[in-house]
Amino acid sequence: MSFVPIIDYSLLTSGTPNERSKVIQQLGNACKDWGCYMLVNHGIPETLIKEIMDVSDEFFNLPKEEKLEFEAFGVFDPIRFSSGFNAVEQNKDTLWREVLRLIAHPDFHCPHKPSGFSEIASDYVKRTQVIVNELLKGVSESLGFEASYMNKELNLDSSFRLLAVNCYPFLPDFDLARGLMPHTDHGVFTLLYENDVPGLEVFHNGKWVVMSGVPNAFLVLSADHLEIFSNGVYKSKLHRAVVKDECKRITLVNTNGPSLDTVVGPSPRLVDEQDRPAGYLPMKYGEYLELQTKLTTAGKHAFDIVRIQN
Repeated sequence: MSFVPIIDYSLLTSGTPNERSKVIQQLGNACKDWGCYMLVNHGIPETLIKEIMDVSDEFFNLPKEEKLEFEAFGVFDPIRFSSGFNAVEQNKDTLWREVLRLIAHPDFHCPHKPSGFSEIASDYVKRTQVIVNELLKGVSESLGFEASYMNKELNLDSSFRLLAVNCYPFLPDFDLARGLMPHTDHGVFTLLYENDVPGLEVFHNGKWVVMSGVPNAFLVLSADHLEIFSNGVYKSKLHRAVVKDECKRITLVNTNGPSLDTVVGPSPRLVDEQDRPAGYLPMKYGEYLELQTKLTTAGKHAFDIVRIQN
């Protein structure tokens, strides 16, 4: 049986030089072998996580007409609420959720209701971004670069970040699956935290593996632009959500990408025309997001456009 790697964040930030070196090696192995890992001892207070879970639940419990005040469909709309059914022709499943997407950086946006939502979400975003910055240093070093290399090359100080809050409500008269079809994420990597209801699965060695059983841990997923920048050394992780439990599932998802104007292609330091030619076409991150939005309705992915087929 396969077990997803577990990374101790405290050793990355506060460990001895030897401990940090080992964690960076573990990070590299996790990104290469799994494309994901569980992050423990991350330092985010459980009280804050409970607060943002509770206030998110309050938002989804608002009357429908109040939630629809925040309905939007543009990829760069600062606040986007959406819900509905999506028929999937391949397997006739009906996957359902509500989602609230907030642009968290360069500027932070959040609904003004329920009371306290904006303050709690802002605190959560700031604290998780500290984690993201430290992980970026470790991942950069795991690729053989200096710690600041990825941050500089991808303009991550001006990065485009989203906080998405997903709700898969329990519907007693609804006997089909709830969730998301298999997909990869845009950006460098995704930080995901879920309530006690399992449902996230990753595709590993030809099988779907359920991610659960590690208390108070984040799941970190390698995303499309880490694969592109690393020239395929690290792979974007295919994952899905399938919720079967008879209770509500809420997830907090931080996506972290370059600045919208940054052209992302393989790092020149990871391209060798003989042994490892460039496997991906360069594209502005903002253009990639727009393209992905257009292709999603057709069941396609922007990643297939930038990947060079040999």
